[in-house]
Amino acid sequence: MSRTIEEQTVEQLGGPNSILVRQRRDHAEMDRLMNLYRALDDGEERERALKDLVQLVFSHAFAEESVLWPVVRRSVPEGEELTSRVEEEHQQINDLVSGIERLDAGDPEREAKVERVFALIQEDVRDEEDLLLPRLQDALDSARLRRLGAAWEAVRKSAPTHPHPVVPRRPPGNAVLGVPLSAYDRARDAFGLDVSGAAGKKALTGLAGALAVAAAVAVLRKRH
Repeated sequence: MSRTIEEQTVEQLGGPNSILVRQRRDHAEMDRLMNLYRALDDGEERERALKDLVQLVFSHAFAEESVLWPVVRRSVPEGEELTSRVEEEHQQINDLVSGIERLDAGDPEREAKVERVFALIQEDVRDEEDLLLPRLQDALDSARLRRLGAAWEAVRKSAPTHPHPVVPRRPPGNAVLGVPLSAYDRARDAFGLDVSGAAGKKALTGLAGALAVAAAVAVLRKRH
C-alpha cells in the first residue's frame, strides 16, 4: 500500500488536479481554520472562522459521499468497511454541529461540542489520508485520479454547507435531497439569514424539512 498522502509530493499524488491533492488541500484548510478559531480572542472573528470551517467540512463531506466513496467501494479491497468508518465519523460531526448551531456563542456546552467536532475532524482526516486514500491511489492511475478530482470538485462547489439530519449518507438519497438543501444553505450563507432565537431556528428548520420532503416526493413520482 502507498504511504500516507500527507508525505507525498503533488506529482506522486497524480498532479494538482488529482482527487488526492484536492482532498489534502481541503484538509490543510480545515486545520488552519481550527487553529485560527483557537487562537482568536475576538468573538465575532472566532464565529467567522467557525462558520467558514462548517461550510467547508459539510461541502467536502457531501462530495466525498456522493462521488468519492462509491468509487472506493467498487475499486478498493475493504472499501465498504473503510467508507462505513468515515461515514460514521461524518454522522457524528453532523449531529454535533447541529447541536452547536442551536447554542449561543460562549456557552460552555457549545465550546465543548466545538472541541469534540475538531477532534473528530482530525480523526477523520487521519483515517482518510493514512488508510483510505492510499488504497485508492493503489487502485487508480493518475488520469482516473484527476477525472475523479474534477467530478468531486464540481459537486463540492454546489453541495450543502450545513448539517441536515434528513440527508442520508449514500447515493442516490443524498444527491437527491442535497440539491434543494444546497440552495437553502447557500442563500442562508450569502444573505446572512438570522438563525438566532427560537422563531428563526424553527422557521429555517421547517423550510429545510419542506425542501427535503418536496425532493423525496419528486423522486417517487419520477420512479412511478
